[in-house]
Amino acid sequence: MADNDILREQLLALIDGHGAHMPLDAAVADFPDDAINRFPPNVAYTPWHLLEHVRIAQRDILDYIRDRAYLAPSWPEEYWPARDATATPEQFAQTVEGFRSDGAALHALVADPSTDLLATIPNTPGHTILREVRTLADHNAYHVGEFAILRQVMGTWPRGREE
Repeated sequence: MADNDILREQLLALIDGHGAHMPLDAAVADFPDDAINRFPPNVAYTPWHLLEHVRIAQRDILDYIRDRAYLAPSWPEEYWPARDATATPEQFAQTVEGFRSDGAALHALVADPSTDLLATIPNTPGHTILREVRTLADHNAYHVGEFAILRQVMGTWPRGREE
């Protein structure tokens, strides 16, 4: 197996949430509807706010890679929902599905053998797809872990779940 194939395989594992961190699907499994908009103690955002932030950031990186007319959203306003924004259970599910869908698009891009992972993305300060996927994987792992800890603090894990 060529070095580039090994790199591609490892990046795909990162995108898919495999490795030393919890994947999003495991973190959100059986999340109770009544906790979607609840503020955990000493936290300025809800579980939905956090997941929506992760979805927005992932979409932003995907757009950054694919769209040569890309314009960065304003930080932090456009990377987080408004503090008073709430979501229905359907909107919560849409957030999760949007994350999955954009993850699948990123997976397809990286899996494509014609994608040069090390080439500089046009109109960037030397950024590569490799850099963007690593940045995204770090961001996702951090916040999915945070979501799991918020579940622990909020008592929203299903009864009998193994720690």
